[in-house]
Amino acid sequence: MRRFLRSGHDPIRERLKRDLFQFNKTVEHGFPHQPSALGYSPFLHLMAIGTRSGAIKIYGSPGVEFMGLHEETNTVMQIHFIPGQCQLVTLLDDNSLHLWNLKQVHSNASELQEERHFTLRGPPGSSPSATQVTAILAHSSQEFLYLGTESGNVFVVELPSFRVLEDQTITPEAVLQRVPEEYRGRRSLELVEALQEHSRNPNRILIGYSRGLIAIWDLINNTATHHFLGNQQLENLFWQKNGHQIISCHYDGSYTQWPISSDDRQPEPLESRLPYGPFPCKAISKIYWQTTKNGLPYIIFQGGMPRASYGDRHSISVIHGNQQTAFDFTSRVIDFFVIANADPFAEFDDPSAMVVLAEEELVVIDLKSPGWPSVQPPYLASLHCSAITCSHHVSNIPLKLWERIISAGSKQNSHFSNMQWPINGGTNKAPDPPQRDLLLTGHEDGTVRFWNASGVCLHLLYKLSTVRVFLTDADPNDNMNQTEDEWPPLRKVGSFDPYSDDPRLGIQKIFLCKYSGYLTIAGTAGQILVMELNDEEAEQVIDHAEADLLQDQEGYRWKGHERLKTRDGPVRFEPGFQPFVLIQCQPPAVVTSLALHSEWKLVAFGTSHGFGLFDHQQKRLVFVKCTLHPSDQLALEGPLSRVKSLKKSLRQSFRRIRRSRTSNRKRRTAEVQEGISRYDHDALQEIELAPVQRKIEARSAEDSFTGFVRTLYFADTFLRDSSRHCPSLWAGTNGGTVYAFSLRVPPAERRMDEPVRAEQAKEIQLMHRAPVVGILVLDGQSTPLPEPLEVAHDLAKSPNMQSSHQLLVVSEEQFKVFTLPKVSSKLKLKLTAMEGCRVRKVTVANFGSCKSEHTENDLTVLTNLGDIHIISLPFLKIQVRYPCIRKEDVSGIASCVFTRYGQGFYLISPSEFERFSLSTKWLVEPRCLVTVPENIGNSVHNPSDPEKTSGKSNRESGRSSGDPGGDEGTPGRLMEHALLNDEKVLKEIQSTLEGGRGSYGDRNSRRVHVGHRLSNGGE
Repeated sequence: MRRFLRSGHDPIRERLKRDLFQFNKTVEHGFPHQPSALGYSPFLHLMAIGTRSGAIKIYGSPGVEFMGLHEETNTVMQIHFIPGQCQLVTLLDDNSLHLWNLKQVHSNASELQEERHFTLRGPPGSSPSATQVTAILAHSSQEFLYLGTESGNVFVVELPSFRVLEDQTITPEAVLQRVPEEYRGRRSLELVEALQEHSRNPNRILIGYSRGLIAIWDLINNTATHHFLGNQQLENLFWQKNGHQIISCHYDGSYTQWPISSDDRQPEPLESRLPYGPFPCKAISKIYWQTTKNGLPYIIFQGGMPRASYGDRHSISVIHGNQQTAFDFTSRVIDFFVIANADPFAEFDDPSAMVVLAEEELVVIDLKSPGWPSVQPPYLASLHCSAITCSHHVSNIPLKLWERIISAGSKQNSHFSNMQWPINGGTNKAPDPPQRDLLLTGHEDGTVRFWNASGVCLHLLYKLSTVRVFLTDADPNDNMNQTEDEWPPLRKVGSFDPYSDDPRLGIQKIFLCKYSGYLTIAGTAGQILVMELNDEEAEQVIDHAEADLLQDQEGYRWKGHERLKTRDGPVRFEPGFQPFVLIQCQPPAVVTSLALHSEWKLVAFGTSHGFGLFDHQQKRLVFVKCTLHPSDQLALEGPLSRVKSLKKSLRQSFRRIRRSRTSNRKRRTAEVQEGISRYDHDALQEIELAPVQRKIEARSAEDSFTGFVRTLYFADTFLRDSSRHCPSLWAGTNGGTVYAFSLRVPPAERRMDEPVRAEQAKEIQLMHRAPVVGILVLDGQSTPLPEPLEVAHDLAKSPNMQSSHQLLVVSEEQFKVFTLPKVSSKLKLKLTAMEGCRVRKVTVANFGSCKSEHTENDLTVLTNLGDIHIISLPFLKIQVRYPCIRKEDVSGIASCVFTRYGQGFYLISPSEFERFSLSTKWLVEPRCLVTVPENIGNSVHNPSDPEKTSGKSNRESGRSSGDPGGDEGTPGRLMEHALLNDEKVLKEIQSTLEGGRGSYGDRNSRRVHVGHRLSNGGE
């Protein structure tokens, strides 16, 4: 029975674990997946993006980020900020409205919280379309929402209660009262397409109906003062700042200017234009008419392209005098807005920037600079501009290398505008990052992008392309933009380009040495490039070497893709990382593992056929080792020919399951029952039973891909005897085999004269033949060996070479420690047998206590169930386990990358990384502050028109309908009861009601203004 009992918990260790480990999902990097709505507050200078999955994200200055998630996973259709407030309203595709508030929860920290939700309901028996919301106007009074519907009605909803003021509803019948009979009888109004408020007189709103009728509605007298009789299907409206003109855009690709006269004459259009006519054009779905000091307006509109020739283009056109450009986007435009002078009493708009939310990226155009260049976003990076194929994280980059990478990237960004980021609401209160971190992503098009992953914003520093080395169908110098003389004047903008010239260019493995500046990149067609950093443009010839991993073995024939053809002669490279040698594996299979030792100037690489070692200083191949098993014919068919093995794999899996269920079941049950019978029921309550281990069947040597090289590792350790240590290379395969090669690296003075020599010293075969996913050598103090050149730069202690070393082999099923050099088993942890999961990723991480100077090295392990285990070294004790990724999210698990200091990244969508932290000490999360000035609130509610609003009728006689919802229903009633028993509150309500006949400005002057301080994150 003793073997079922666990040793007691150490309270000191338990307390230390709480100081070391803590799991947090901190921030999402990249571009929101499937965006569906865009909103902007010119008062807060904040932008909001909604998605099809019900997420809402708010952005301001770099580092100012908030995120919320609707309980329902419905598509966000519209987002509207409440003017002058830290509130916004979202409309979902189920017709529900949600009120969100940026609420301060404690000092220097606020959260985006949903206050309540509401669904507009019609009378019993009415059609659902009667109350289907199509347009929303958040009134500058901060008290009302105007909701246009498919039935043509405009409902008035009180904020924040979401109470419908039914007597204030603007019906189509009321709008049509003064419309000429011949126009009224010809058509119905249909749905409300647009609602806008007069920028200087909040008592007037503009209503546009889909059939073409436009009306100005007087909120005081509840009547339409002007009608504009359009004959084309209406798409959208724009009311100029001075209120003297209205611009309407239409389904036929035209826009019309309407004057607003002071008398009762029927307005006639000033001008109607078809910008890209005369042939049939696509609809103009949105338009801006922005005035400037020089008298020439900016006319900005979405769509309007000729249907026949350019019907598939996603464009936004900007016209300013003789300048006209149609910005062409590579993905569908969701929405856009123009940043201009937000003061409603300013004489001119003076637009400065245009912000476009496309389906796959955010593009900002500088409208002040000549040529209207793009502005490089500091966040919302389009990570998937080409599909991500791999990633690599490097912590604590030296300042010199960091500056050289930034310098190389700045030379690539000369075409971007120098404008400051225009969406600048809030202040980033997060402390400066303690170190400089790089996240490198490899892409399908053969590029590697270097991202600044030090803080909350993932910012692109530099882009490296390997395309120039190879001959492809497309010339990288091709200019995709049209010439100036062509019409329409299209100009391609944005970075999203999902098409790859050749899938063989895809990057599979990346390894960067931060001390030497050497970079190694491996690709889909067996190509390995070794690069070094050069601050100047250079033209050079790349040395080629071929590694035949089959070693001319008979009976093997590669059936996959061909190798990439290389360019002859010298190739010109821009400043940055420049390749100086190319290693080509034969057969040209995907490179599955890569290791670089910059001190020894060696590169190790592996594929499904074997592995090799290359001396990049002498530019010669040291050796190759074929790991193919005679049954590994599938490894020769390439990545697209693996369907044949499906039946065989399923058959073998079911056999293992049957054997594991039946073997030893009776014996195990009998042993447990015998042990239990010795104790009474009360004693059993205090006994903790160790879990029964699962029986793991050994894998057959005939399983496919046993020669697949999963991991490579360099180490200076005791391989042959305990008296002398030497350089070594270790390789682990999919069949549970570990190869160890001793290396002889000549000293520095004879490095170029003598060759590097290698000799196989060990071969270890794991009993269960589980794939080897990690290899690690621990020194005499059980500390992992330092990285190459880390000791030389005084950033790590020299490894202990006085005591014996240990070898840790991590397979998918277990962790096993061997002594060196004898390679005798010392300790093991059976993860699959104990926990029922398999190892997918493993890395050594350094954890520091948040309360003391204590630090330790542990293993961070990701399993196929999406859980993260932290395992101690060298005793292999599981410290904590955190659920991180859904087990169904196979791509998320495959994309996960750990950092050296207990953080990690994984893809939650093709365009977004989720960042998480396992450490209490290293935590990167948003911490921000937004202040709403008092004068902003005043400027919204002080109209130049002295007309009054009937606030009393809105408050006293409005009857409520609909479904106000939210969890705050009961607390709301309790709070209401408490307030009505407060004499001061009652007096204030009474005085408000008595003075309700005043204007919005009067009511606002009696309101106490408080500057809202908003932030996000911890204290």
